[in-house]
Amino acid sequence: MSDLMETVLIERTRALIPDDNVEQKRMFGSTCFMIDGNMLVCASRRGLMARVGTDQQAEALARPFASVCRMGDRPMPGFIRVEPEGIESDDDLKSWIEMARSYVSALPPKPAKPKTSKPGRTAK
Repeated sequence: MSDLMETVLIERTRALIPDDNVEQKRMFGSTCFMIDGNMLVCASRRGLMARVGTDQQAEALARPFASVCRMGDRPMPGFIRVEPEGIESDDDLKSWIEMARSYVSALPPKPAKPKTSKPGRTAK
């Protein structure tokens, strides 16, 4: 997926998340969308990462172009990687967002972490 296609996926994802309180954050080389401090989905040139939880994992893995996310060699239970082919239509993308939202909306809000400056830098 090209940079342009990644940008389009980010824009499509943001347009399909109706909440005004959704935070967009760069993480894992992706643009992640967070609700109350909990990751919902991440959009990148590799496709989509959706946090569906372990209870919905089997259902999610039955969908085309879906696999368990891996961090290096370690599987990440409850996190699903969706290849770009699996989110070509807005209906497909929306269904992944809704599945992730059904899990994430039941999680308690995470408290905001205090911002820290990197060593050697001064705050402005």
